Amino acid sequence: MKNIVGIRFRKPGKVYFFDPLDLDISINDKVIVETSQGQELGEVVINKRNVKEEILTAPLKQIVRIATQKDIEHDKQNRKKEKEAFQIAEEKIKKYKLDMHLTEVEYKFDNSKIIFFFTAEGRIDFRELVKDLAAIFKTRIELRQIGVRDEVKKIGGNGVCGRELCCCSFLESFETVSIKMAKEQNLSLNPSKISGNCGRLMCCLKYEQDVYEDKLKRLPKIGAIVETEDGEGIVDSIQTLKEIIRVKFKDGDDYFYKKYPATEVKIIKNIEKKEIDPEEKEHYKELQELEKLEKLDKQVEKENEDN
Repeated sequence: MKNIVGIRFRKPGKVYFFDPLDLDISINDKVIVETSQGQELGEVVINKRNVKEEILTAPLKQIVRIATQKDIEHDKQNRKKEKEAFQIAEEKIKKYKLDMHLTEVEYKFDNSKIIFFFTAEGRIDFRELVKDLAAIFKTRIELRQIGVRDEVKKIGGNGVCGRELCCCSFLESFETVSIKMAKEQNLSLNPSKISGNCGRLMCCLKYEQDVYEDKLKRLPKIGAIVETEDGEGIVDSIQTLKEIIRVKFKDGDDYFYKKYPATEVKIIKNIEKKEIDPEEKEHYKELQELEKLEKLDKQVEKENEDN
């Protein structure tokens, strides 16, 4: 077992584990920690606890000290400098006519580097911009491209549910979501109804997906031939979470429908009805574009992680 505390550097943001040593640390304490990019000021969000060493993906770095008032004041000054640097960088971007949107500036605690976060449709040649900014700020400059999800995470807002966006309140990282998830959950395939404020597929599509996948393995497919207490019929629709099957029966020249619990239906032939949803057909190009953008965003996220 290993003793850890959870530290967050920005809100919202990912929580990282550190070795608390013998320091008397509590929730909300500000601390100085050693990171791969030098010392940083963070806030304790998970109190001391023991975890199994195998769940740790890398050796723990140590907390250097509990932040002093001087450390906290220095961090506040950096936040002010970030606003000034943002304005200067925006002017330089206009000067070089770069097709990029600046979203945030971050000063490292020890002032060894300034990171400028931006979004862009493609690759940007910002070499001249970096040289200009380095000459102004006299320190190392890094420009980091982020996805639109990260941009909205930094801006904030409320979702269609009326609550604060998940990415701004509790999500530490973005998981892959897909149109396939919306299909399996019987959701509308209208892009405007399954997209979030960022214009990408909503993160909440992932939340119940494991449950849907588990249930769909055990349920008949739409189009399957099944045996019921009322005879043989064809599965017309499924209420996946309730595990309720609606079966279509032929009665002479007419048809009638009846619902059954999945446990009362026996699969004779589990064939799937191949039919394109009317909404999927109507919005086909938009849905394809959403899938394409999802892949591009993941590529950007992976490159940032590798860096």
